[in-house]
Amino acid sequence: MIRALPAAAALLLAAAAAAAPPSGAPAPAPPGVPAAAGEADAPLAALPYTPGLDLSAMDRSADPCTDFYAYACGGWRRRNPIPPDQASWSVYGKLQRDVQRFLWGLLEEAARPGARRGPAERKIGDAFAACMDQGRVERAGAGPLRPDLRAIDGLGSKRELARLLGRLHGSGAGGLFDFGSQQSFEDSEQVVAVAAAGGLGLPDRDLYLLQDARSVEIRRRYREHVERMLALSGLRPGEARRGAGTVLRIETALARGSLTRVERRDPRKIWHRTPRAALRALTPAFRWDDYLRAVGAPRVAWLDVTEPEFFRTLEAQLAREPLAAWKVYLRWHLVRARAPSLSHAFVDEGFAFYGRFLRGVERLAPRWRRCVQGVDRDLGEALGQVFVARVFPPAVKADAGRMVRLVKEAMGERLQEVDWMGPATRQAALAKLAAVKDKIGYPARWRDYAALRIDRRDHAGNVLRAAAFEMRRQLRKIGRPVDRDEWQMTPQTVNAYYDASMNDMNFPAGVLLPPLWDPRMDLAPGYGDTGGTVGHELTHGFDDEGRRFDARGNLKDWWTPQDAADFEQRAQCIVDQFAAYPVVDEIKVNSRLTLGEDIADLGGTILAWAAWQAATRGERLEPVDGLTPPQRFFVGYAQWACANQRPEELRQRALTDEHSPPRWRVDGPLANMPEFARAFDCRAGQPMVRERICRVW
Repeated sequence: MIRALPAAAALLLAAAAAAAPPSGAPAPAPPGVPAAAGEADAPLAALPYTPGLDLSAMDRSADPCTDFYAYACGGWRRRNPIPPDQASWSVYGKLQRDVQRFLWGLLEEAARPGARRGPAERKIGDAFAACMDQGRVERAGAGPLRPDLRAIDGLGSKRELARLLGRLHGSGAGGLFDFGSQQSFEDSEQVVAVAAAGGLGLPDRDLYLLQDARSVEIRRRYREHVERMLALSGLRPGEARRGAGTVLRIETALARGSLTRVERRDPRKIWHRTPRAALRALTPAFRWDDYLRAVGAPRVAWLDVTEPEFFRTLEAQLAREPLAAWKVYLRWHLVRARAPSLSHAFVDEGFAFYGRFLRGVERLAPRWRRCVQGVDRDLGEALGQVFVARVFPPAVKADAGRMVRLVKEAMGERLQEVDWMGPATRQAALAKLAAVKDKIGYPARWRDYAALRIDRRDHAGNVLRAAAFEMRRQLRKIGRPVDRDEWQMTPQTVNAYYDASMNDMNFPAGVLLPPLWDPRMDLAPGYGDTGGTVGHELTHGFDDEGRRFDARGNLKDWWTPQDAADFEQRAQCIVDQFAAYPVVDEIKVNSRLTLGEDIADLGGTILAWAAWQAATRGERLEPVDGLTPPQRFFVGYAQWACANQRPEELRQRALTDEHSPPRWRVDGPLANMPEFARAFDCRAGQPMVRERICRVW
């Protein structure tokens, strides 16, 4: 259930490729290899149609003034149990699954050798064919690991660690920290090198430190998982057992030195302009010059060191831990990164911990889906060219463009009207709004993959070369002007995002398909749903993170002290509201973590309502299917969030996800809107009518 990325500029860390979806074991399975769930699925020749307002998804026996989420989504939730290969199931997830099945058909077609294949089809088709060749992957076994394992085993001293780590990072493996490129927070026209906290195998640093029963059990199971993976890599049982303890010890120390997720939401806490000499002084045990040469970075005078305290911790660990400990630590992170492209033994073990135990998923996803995800990750814009040509007509792009324009006009009116903002801040806010760039559907210029070699007989090699290709692409940006036409999502992604450093909104073609945007229906549900998405992304430019960046995307305080204090007071209302909402068991929403998304949900719905009013001004609107036009707007808004989630997934997301659970992303914002109360005749004192209304924008 991700509707938007966080507002603060995301670190473009190529090492994140190591965390990509697995592309492991499948069908037809060789002897002794279990078939994954869903192998009987068939690719789609066309995307199925689901209406933008689904009456069957509703539960009209529920009281909309008590729990509107149940009223709008109760039927959907009953009829849509979570598939065994998913941790959650939602309207967004179902549409993404349909898109993947459609891409499956495109990739099978592209995988057939023939003279009619263009360059994009040849690349994506050969990559998909290699991934689907399960027999060849099984025969390779752990073979693709051996060159890097030999290099790790051959480390002669800790002085050589930096050079080897640079080589490993350069091909997508993780460990110790993350490295890559990002826009400068000081000068958004330039790209700079960034070294960030990392080196952990669990999803969040708090899981190493919390002492509740679940966290203790996670650490126990994690240690056992690391032990089994190390054994698969070739260590003897005793070595693997001791090695797992070493890994947990090192990672726990690194976790203690890392900022929390809430702390990292403050962009000022992750921007530290650090000259190379100062970085060497910060971590003298690590030979940075060797690392930067080995990873392939251009010569830089300074870097953004996001968390200096983390690197002080790393320095202490480099001094404390012996060479043998770092060898087993690097071995683990290499195996963890490469496992998804290896044989079923590695894939099944990774799924058993990260999928079944941590997230409650019952079965491994079918191989075709994991292969589609892999091609999307490695050759996403080549795949996107083929996808867009089939499913995204110009009329839909034009509709979305008009909607974006009306939402931005509504935001301009809000900025003019808010009585708590002074003239100087208002003028800067209007300038920022005017500078927001809209990207709809797909990039203006497709990415060039000519330098990436794809071999239809070498799946693991393709994944390795793709990770190296992406790292080189990211590092080549350093010291150069920013490409403001670049996208961070592929066109086939069912999602959207706002980038504070770019000051742009990005709406891939995938998020503009039915039922999210349905051109066959009246505008009310479409503006409630997709208009809410547009308003959500725009509001991110003015949430508690985005407001810290100016019109050009620079980290700059453009607020008067009084206006900033008034903003914080209004934001605190939302913090207090969402902190009371339960997630699962005794866990409640971490509203400091979710604040940006909660502000964006509320602001986005208010803007979408105003945009819908403008789009239909002068029209005679009549009830449809027993729902008035305003009711259709709000049901349309709610139904994007219809979802079911496993308890394990809810627990993990409560710790790691910057979004509130689906119910509260619907009921929370709407309880602050008098327009909603009027639409459903809700009265004061009912749960969907808050006594203290929160409103920032």
